[in-house]
Amino acid sequence: MALNSYSALRASIADWLNRDDLTSVIPDFISLAEAQLERRLPTQKMVKRADATIDTPFSALPSDFLSAKSLVLTSTAPVQQLVFLTEDELDSKKTLYRTTGKPMYFALVGNQIEVLPPPDTGYTAELTYVATLAKLSDSNASNWILERHPDVYLYGSLLQAAPYLRDDERVALWTPLYGQAIEDMILQNERAAFSQGRMAMTVKPTRVIP
Repeated sequence: MALNSYSALRASIADWLNRDDLTSVIPDFISLAEAQLERRLPTQKMVKRADATIDTPFSALPSDFLSAKSLVLTSTAPVQQLVFLTEDELDSKKTLYRTTGKPMYFALVGNQIEVLPPPDTGYTAELTYVATLAKLSDSNASNWILERHPDVYLYGSLLQAAPYLRDDERVALWTPLYGQAIEDMILQNERAAFSQGRMAMTVKPTRVIP
């Protein structure tokens, strides 16, 4: 059976477990596997960019935000990368910036970004961030992990079934298979990131000094 959809994955998990009474809990095994994956795999495939106008101290984060990589003001010349601070570090600097100005720092506060100093006008910014995984469901039949690494989903879900099944001897088989699948996926991602970096370097123009 081709593991190319959410329904196919559920059916395959049932086959591997050799049980016909787990229909209601197999989606839970998949969800638990996704939660573990999201904690372990902030990979290049999960990096996104979002444009926003920053004209108030607080701006909403994207709905699929997981963690920040950078925040850059793109409407300034030159562009300016804001310095990330913790919420406490940002609060400690507020006494130094009592008036508005061009933002220099940012922190994550709940589901918002706070910048300091408070903006004196509207700035166009680009947020680069790690996004949450697009979870599988009846309305979202696939995602990049299932398309490229179906073994990660299969073995990860089988391992999540282990506490429910109790003392299943097959866990000893699934554990190294899952570990190898994760390792292969990370390695492939690192190679892709390295390749992109090399491509960027080869096209960078060289300054000629007269």
